[in-house]
Amino acid sequence: MKKMLFCLSALTFAALASAQTKWDLPTGYSANSFQTQNVQQFANEVEQLTGGKLKITLHPGGSLYKANEIKRAVQTGQVPAAEFILSGSANENPLFGVDSIPFLATSYPAARRLYEAARPAQDKLLASQGMKVLFSVPWPGQSLYSIKPVNSPADLAGTKMRAYNPATTRIAQLLKAQPVTIQLAELPQALATGGVQNFLTSSASGVESKLHEQVKYFYPVSAWLPRNATVVNQKAFDALDKATQDAVIKAAAAAEQRGWVTSERLDGEFIKELGTKGMTIGAPSEALRKELSAIGDAMTADWIKAAGPEGQAVIEAYRGR
Repeated sequence: MKKMLFCLSALTFAALASAQTKWDLPTGYSANSFQTQNVQQFANEVEQLTGGKLKITLHPGGSLYKANEIKRAVQTGQVPAAEFILSGSANENPLFGVDSIPFLATSYPAARRLYEAARPAQDKLLASQGMKVLFSVPWPGQSLYSIKPVNSPADLAGTKMRAYNPATTRIAQLLKAQPVTIQLAELPQALATGGVQNFLTSSASGVESKLHEQVKYFYPVSAWLPRNATVVNQKAFDALDKATQDAVIKAAAAAEQRGWVTSERLDGEFIKELGTKGMTIGAPSEALRKELSAIGDAMTADWIKAAGPEGQAVIEAYRGR
C-alpha cells in the first residue's frame, strides 16, 4: 500500500512538474502592428525555449482589455503579462512620460541613450507596482498628420487634435488646438466623423491604420520616440521555475534587440509607403519647427519640475551620455 501511494505521489509530482503554464498577454495594438508581431514572436520563442511548458496567448487590438485598462490589469494580477505604451501612464508618475518629452530625443541613438538613462528609475517604479519589465521597444518618431496643409502654427489653432497622453494633451493646448482623447484603434472612425483633424503619431501607425485613406498631409517632425513596454506581474514570474524564467529573459532580450532594429528600418519604409499611397510628405516650415522646438524646451523644464530630483537625475544622465 505504501509502495502504491509512493508511486501515485511520484506520478502526481511528475504531472505537476510537466504541467503547462498558460499566460494571457493583452495589447492595445492591432495584430498587424510590428510591435504586436514582435511580441508574438517573443511568445513563440518562449514556448519553443520551454518545450511548451509556458504558453503565452496574445490578445491584440484591445480585445481582452481596452488599451487604457491594460496596465492596471497586469498590475492587479488579472492577467500575468501585458504590453502597453509607457507614456500613457504619465499621469500616474512623470517618470513614465520621459520618452514623450518633445524634442528631447529625436533619433534612435538619442532614444536609446534616454532609455538607458531612464531605465533604472522606471524599472524601480514598475517594481513598486508589482511588475517586472521584460523588454521595451520604441515606435518611430512621432510626426504630424493633418487633413489640411499646415504652413504655420496658426493653421493648428482651433482645430481638434488627437491626444493620447498628458504630453500630447499639453502640446495641443500650447498650439491653441482642442485636445481630444482618442485611442489609436478609434482614430479612423474619429477622422470619418470629423472628431479629429490632426494628430501626432508614428509612420508605423499611419501605415498600419491606413490613415492615408483619410489624411493627406504628413510632416516628419520626429517629436519623440515613445516606447511600448512588455511587462510581467512579478508574482506570476516568481511562480515559474528557474529554467522557465531564464527562457523568458532570453526571449525578452532577443525581442528588445529585434524590436529596435525593426522599428528604425520600418520608419523609412513606412514614410515612403505613405507617400506612394497619396500622402503629401512635406518638411515642416521654419515657423512650425521653431514653435514646436520652443514647446519642447518649455515642456522639458515642466517635466523636470514635476518629476523632481529623480527626473532631474534622469535628464542629467541622458545629457551626460
